Amino acid sequence: MRKATLQRKTKETDIDIEINLDGEGKAEINTGIGFFDHMLTALALHSGIDLKITCKGDLDVDGHHTVEDVGITFGKALSEALGDKKGIERFACAYVPMDEALARCVIDISGRPYLYYDAPSLTGMIGSFDASLAEEFFIAVCSNAFICAHIEQIRGKNSHHICEALFKSFARALKTAKSITNNKIQSTKGSL
Repeated sequence: MRKATLQRKTKETDIDIEINLDGEGKAEINTGIGFFDHMLTALALHSGIDLKITCKGDLDVDGHHTVEDVGITFGKALSEALGDKKGIERFACAYVPMDEALARCVIDISGRPYLYYDAPSLTGMIGSFDASLAEEFFIAVCSNAFICAHIEQIRGKNSHHICEALFKSFARALKTAKSITNNKIQSTKGSL
């Protein structure tokens, strides 16, 4: 079973997370930031990951610590649940349109963290979510899950649409990359 349960507590956030990579895309999310909850719910649904996240953060300051720390914790849980990565597809690419917006995500579950992120039109506030924090979330996830990802806005004007397309393209790519398709480690090195 590719599952993980983690807790992370700092002076800024208190996070509990449960993840099941082979789930049905069910989500129970409560971070205190409505739009971020919406994005994490979409991530769960479109990746086929069952995800429970509760975060109590210092939202009186702003949303930065909450979003980044949820990314850190999700990334660590993802890495733990992936285990030795035996049999995973490893590489994947997904395009997702959201009305006028179009996003692309290419993933390599390589064991080496790297993020290329390009979303120049994703600015301002979306509800109580600072759109610039989407990049912070993906940096934290990739760094802690040891994933290489290239996430790009190809086009778009509306920040809600752009952000949703980015999260969904990441989710769809992750769904394929984490899928078990054989019984081998997909690396000439013999490990990921």
